[in-house]
Amino acid sequence: MIALLLALGSSLAYGCADFLGGLGARKAHVLRTVLVAAPASLVVEFLLWPFLGASFGTGVLVWGAASGVASAAAFVLLYRTLAIGPMNVLSPVTALVSAMLPAGVGLLQGEHLGAAGLLGLPLALVAVVLVSAGHGAGSARPSRTALLLALGAGAAIALQLVFLHQAPSDSGVAPLIVGRAVSSAVTLAAAVAMFRRLGPERPAYAMSAAAGVLDSVANLLFLLAARGGDLAVVAVITALYPAGTVLLARGVLTERIHRGQLVGLGTAAVAVGLLALT
Repeated sequence: MIALLLALGSSLAYGCADFLGGLGARKAHVLRTVLVAAPASLVVEFLLWPFLGASFGTGVLVWGAASGVASAAAFVLLYRTLAIGPMNVLSPVTALVSAMLPAGVGLLQGEHLGAAGLLGLPLALVAVVLVSAGHGAGSARPSRTALLLALGAGAAIALQLVFLHQAPSDSGVAPLIVGRAVSSAVTLAAAVAMFRRLGPERPAYAMSAAAGVLDSVANLLFLLAARGGDLAVVAVITALYPAGTVLLARGVLTERIHRGQLVGLGTAAVAVGLLALT
């Protein structure tokens, strides 16, 4: 039950981070936004070090670095995906893949679900698609390239979560620190390589930093949830993060929540209840 609550907290934090990061990226090139968010995220993880500890063994360095590379790849593929195709089609594809792969890994590693879990898990996957799909999802057909990029983005997000889960459970926040340092280095290298294409606009510093802080909180809650519960359940609950983004867009930007998304939110509530019974 604690793992489930942590996963829900991670999902909410991811959704809020995506919302703030998306707003920040409207004001300046997305790499400028990330160059503010990444250091803020790393600072949070260093501040957590004295309280949660950190052990930098070989396994931590390997799995943490792997999660950092996957995180950087997910960032590049996701934003490229949403730039060239209809978001209301491609976003559900990415979210679904990011949920299914870790769930599959967890089940292959021997995790077992009760009857309620076997019903709640596919129901949660349906909720992921419904919540992240916008109005008129069938109005535009994405290209094959866009679909492949969406699949790649979802796989990269999934790998980041799986790699974090594989790090030793007694390593504290070390996997997060290593992963964030590596992804920050990769992002910085990309920004240097693309410096002339970043434009003169300044990033929204406060908004970007807040997105980085929330992303760190989300990663931490996921790590704690995965250490205390089943990866299959935790990953699917975490993938409900579009719900937080949708609700914030409704409250802050007064964007309309469409009927399918309302059904998705209700489906998610039922799925979480079933998974809580597992």
